[in-house]
Amino acid sequence: MAKNKTRSRHKHYKVPEPGTSPGLYAIDENALKPKITFHTYNEKTYKKEELQNINDIDKLTENKDFYYWFDIKGLGDPSIFETLYSKLNVSRLVLEDITSSYQRPKLDEYDNDKYVFAVSRHLFLSDEGDLCNEQISFILTNKYLITFQEDYQDCFNPVRKRLEVGKGNIRIGGSSYLMYAIMDVIVDNYFTLLNHWGEELDAIEDRLFDNPDKRIMYDTQAIKRSLITIRKVAWPERDKLNDILRSDSDLINDVTKTYIKDAYDHCIQIIDFIESLKEIASANIDMNLSIISNRMNEIMKVLTIISSIFIPLTFIAGIYGMNFSREDPVTGKILKDNMPELYAEHGYLYTWLVMLVIAVIQIIYFWRRGWFK
Repeated sequence: MAKNKTRSRHKHYKVPEPGTSPGLYAIDENALKPKITFHTYNEKTYKKEELQNINDIDKLTENKDFYYWFDIKGLGDPSIFETLYSKLNVSRLVLEDITSSYQRPKLDEYDNDKYVFAVSRHLFLSDEGDLCNEQISFILTNKYLITFQEDYQDCFNPVRKRLEVGKGNIRIGGSSYLMYAIMDVIVDNYFTLLNHWGEELDAIEDRLFDNPDKRIMYDTQAIKRSLITIRKVAWPERDKLNDILRSDSDLINDVTKTYIKDAYDHCIQIIDFIESLKEIASANIDMNLSIISNRMNEIMKVLTIISSIFIPLTFIAGIYGMNFSREDPVTGKILKDNMPELYAEHGYLYTWLVMLVIAVIQIIYFWRRGWFK
């Protein structure tokens, strides 16, 4: 039996009530307790430590010889957002977008290059094979980057490894380059998902030719729904990267923009890939419907052949089942217009012989017409 394929997991987000004042953020009651990892680095040094809070963020980032990254997983502590508002003057609209984790990918610039706010969507498969859609939020300043995740999913591990090793531009490219590196990991993960679904669609196509079953329609539709989900993410992600390229903010340096162009090209490839897979999924569904229709036609053809053979036989049996006697059994009078064969000797055998000949003639006719192929 075919196994269940990937399906999208749709979260039910808590949205503000109509008429609510903008900038009012609410922490979800199911939000996880934050885990804060603080990274300090420059060209020669890298250090990582765990923090309980970011109340001393101004002191932690006072050394201008380093860059800093606050990696915050879990949004369950309101004090974090109050610190951002009171000490960094982060707009409450930004805090609302961080805690309202249903935002589309975007880029916003605030307070004359004081900071930049960005959103990405991280898509990944859970252990059960469900497609999960998580929001990643960024607050970028000149010397540090703050990232926010809804849960403890570790999607930044490749970036942390590059920081530890220190190769390339990761330590010297500034905070904007670090933001690009994380976005690039998120975008590249889309390729992984699409390759996975492409292999699933190839396997479904093989099943269509080898042994089609009713699960094919459900499996293909589940993949198509996941493709729609990633398409809804990839288009605004491309627009966001384009906004970064066109941005005049001094917080995003020219080195970062050079690499953003590459991520932008990847997004275009992803969108083309999505459209190709959607066409393959639609073709698989159409092919499955055609196979079902052809199979039904074959069944109907067999039933039609059987009916065609038995119709004349039933007609003959019906005629001789009327029992209109040729001779009146009481008076002995001959009834001229009644059946002369009713009491004929060997009549039963002759009737069977006639019906058999008719059936054989029909079978030969249908065979020559190619109905049995």
